[in-house]
Amino acid sequence: MLQSLPVINQPLDHPLLDEKGIELAIKRLDLVHPELSGNKFFKLKYNLEKAVLDGFEKVLTFGGAFSNHIYATAAGAKALNLSAIGIIRGERIDPLNATLSHAESLGMDLHFVDRATFRLKKEPSFLKSLSEKFGAFYLIPEGGTNELAIKGTAEILQPNDKKYSHIATSIGTGGTFAGIYTSLESSQKLLGFSALRGDFIRKEIDDLLKGFDLSGLGSFEIFSQFHFGGYAKYDQQLVEFIWWFYESFGIILDPIYTGKMLFGIWHLICQNYFPKGSKILVIHSGGLQGNVGFTERTGIKLPSLLR
Repeated sequence: MLQSLPVINQPLDHPLLDEKGIELAIKRLDLVHPELSGNKFFKLKYNLEKAVLDGFEKVLTFGGAFSNHIYATAAGAKALNLSAIGIIRGERIDPLNATLSHAESLGMDLHFVDRATFRLKKEPSFLKSLSEKFGAFYLIPEGGTNELAIKGTAEILQPNDKKYSHIATSIGTGGTFAGIYTSLESSQKLLGFSALRGDFIRKEIDDLLKGFDLSGLGSFEIFSQFHFGGYAKYDQQLVEFIWWFYESFGIILDPIYTGKMLFGIWHLICQNYFPKGSKILVIHSGGLQGNVGFTERTGIKLPSLLR
């Protein structure tokens, strides 16, 4: 089965933190696996394990052209000698971008569908047509969030994390947020930073917790004001912050999730949201492969794993 590398909590040192009397550390999930990094490792590991145990030879999932989930699923499937099929939203454009090119190089069979067809991804009739086309497969939903994903993300926090008063994570589909919430201590507060524009994310999280009958000992709060225009949107301020953070701490962030989250946390620290003595642990959810694709799309250079 999938094996992770040891996960470290990297403390940050900065005059602002000293001034506010706050401890801040980054849980480096971006270093958990050479290919399948970040929260995706935890979201996929039990799904891929079940695919193997149930005798499936292939997995199928959905994603956009720059999807971290597609990239990670391809890597995880290859590691366990499973075939992988990626149903990709949009037309194939050659040469493929860095994300899809890497997924294909790992053996993922990419199939492109128009947006209207892609929206049918949960419809039984569409899924039946896919099984008729590709044969039997283990289905992993877009973004990877399901019961087994939440089981995996509930393992992100470790016993030595009990000392932190606040845990912070990005929110996309909500699976990582939900799993972490179930593993909180009663004294801890989970802070979720939505990458999506709009307050609807609060209802989606409530529905997710109720739908999977999840509960936690701690509390949570969701911030929806640090989206920079919406999913995959950005501005110069965000780009400059990502570079500042890298130059200050040597940690690469991405512009979709972690950059927006850390911008929000730094803003809250400046605004005295956190009481003196707070100990904050920020979950680095990986996704750094996407920085290359961001530069391909925009021409804007970001810190990346490729130097």
